[in-house]
Amino acid sequence: MNETEIIHVRYWAGAKAAAGVGGDRIDVSGPISLAEVVRRATALHPGTNLPAVLAVCSTLVGEQPVGSRDPDTVLVEPGGSVEFLPPFAGG
Repeated sequence: MNETEIIHVRYWAGAKAAAGVGGDRIDVSGPISLAEVVRRATALHPGTNLPAVLAVCSTLVGEQPVGSRDPDTVLVEPGGSVEFLPPFAGG
């Protein structure tokens, strides 16, 4: 596979701690839904609390916030990126 057949996943803060890594590369043969990205990312880290952490994260696909859109309807293209940002405390 070449670089255009990979989706780059990046974890921040608590998501990074839950995954134990700063990111993953997911091999794809075409666009996949954000829900599928989450499924594949959590499968890479069995036995962790990553699924629970990702469920409360803000998510960026490319540089665009996903917001309240249904992850089944958000497509991620090969060569694209997904970033998971847990809620931050502070003021």
